[in-house]
Amino acid sequence: MASLDGRRIVVTRRQGQASSLVDRLLELGATVLEVPAIEIAPPSEPGALDAALGQLEKYDWIVLTSPNAVAALLTRLTVLGLYPRLSVRAKLASVGPATTIALRSSFPEDKVALEPRDDYRAEGLLAAFSDRSLGGKRVLLPTSAAARETLAEGLRRLGAQVEVMAAYAIVEPPGLDASVARCLEGGFDLALFASPSAVEAFARAAGGRAAGLPVAVIGPTTEATARASGLDVRGVASPSTVEALVATAERLLGAPRP
Repeated sequence: MASLDGRRIVVTRRQGQASSLVDRLLELGATVLEVPAIEIAPPSEPGALDAALGQLEKYDWIVLTSPNAVAALLTRLTVLGLYPRLSVRAKLASVGPATTIALRSSFPEDKVALEPRDDYRAEGLLAAFSDRSLGGKRVLLPTSAAARETLAEGLRRLGAQVEVMAAYAIVEPPGLDASVARCLEGGFDLALFASPSAVEAFARAAGGRAAGLPVAVIGPTTEATARASGLDVRGVASPSTVEALVATAERLLGAPRP
């Protein structure tokens, strides 16, 4: 008997990012309910980002905080007809393993120069930068249009000249309300979240039924959003990886039912 046999688990990651998580849960016997809570869209005004990508040689660092940012840069470089490479002169910083894997896939000629040891979020990346000399260094920070200011402000406190560029927007997929309603009607043992945006979108769609729903999340930032949304946070994956999220689900649900 697999460890998650008979368990109904909601996966809220967007299509294209959920495959490894879904595959692992299925291997463990879970019934997976896929309810993508967010989608990625191009920025409404790409002009500033396009200008930056046309002058990559002026940056000392390019800081990447998600696979979405990596994909967005590759898309814009392709649209602009530019060679798909980021480290013309700049060093590359990655927030964690998932982003680094995306970089290796999309930009095989580029190498990551800096990555947090274990805290794969803005705070961990700032800690990794703390022993680097950033005084006067020009930093390109391509991120979502609604990203937290934590990283940009922290890099500026370290002396960097930070240019924050909206590389993509996070939007709710069509039909989310109906998908969440079906999910709630059928019931589930645990919902998994990997970003605050997914939490917010799912909770909004659930409305008054969101309170007390059992969830497991990646990292303290997503945890805080889930608690603020009234969800019952049963576990927090650490480090912030898909593998740790699956392990958290196993820990919470893997024991035999009473």
